[in-house]
Amino acid sequence: MKTCLWERFDRIVVFDTETTGIDFVRDEIIELGAVSLEAGEERESIDCLIRLSPGRTLPPFITDLTGITPEQLEAEGVEKQTAAEQFCGLLEGCEAPLLVAYNAQFDLNFLYHFLRPFDLAGVLRRPHFLDALTVYRDRRDYPHKLCNAIEAYGLQDAVNSHRAVDDARAAAGLLDAMAAERDDLADYVDLFGTHPKYGLSGRPIASVTYRSQPYQRGEPLYARV
Repeated sequence: MKTCLWERFDRIVVFDTETTGIDFVRDEIIELGAVSLEAGEERESIDCLIRLSPGRTLPPFITDLTGITPEQLEAEGVEKQTAAEQFCGLLEGCEAPLLVAYNAQFDLNFLYHFLRPFDLAGVLRRPHFLDALTVYRDRRDYPHKLCNAIEAYGLQDAVNSHRAVDDARAAAGLLDAMAAERDDLADYVDLFGTHPKYGLSGRPIASVTYRSQPYQRGEPLYARV
């Protein structure tokens, strides 16, 4: 990954979650995947299936979307604390980390509530945040799903499988492609676009600035007052 972000950050962690639904308080993370980058190269990765809490069931539509089955979660899944500690390990030993996700508002809300029961949510105080979806919305017209971005940038090796580590790697590839097109990614650090009609989804992140973002290209979000 060749980008001016490396002038400011010594590690970039791109992550993704698969969940049982869209409510970060009620629903659960069933897969957490992430890739850790240093000097533009992948350093390490995690890919954790996560067992559900006792009494919880996996909705059939999530299995249809992701291919993850209840049997897989039971047989291959790790305990929540194990996955939480593995994720936090990706941020150890760096001075200036950046966390990146595609639709980061969604994933960060889930991640915070996932880490909090284990007293690990404090790890999210150190990094800055970048939402690849916000950047893409300023670059291309609607629709704005990750698969649309992959197609728009011709990322033939990227896999949008709705499996966490695949989608994290796809988002990392997209970030690289967007930087090659126009390397203004640093302008979007801690700046998230919101839906012009529905506003902010989830709880606001204290360190993030939110601005309404049209679904059509125009003046870059970071330039708006």
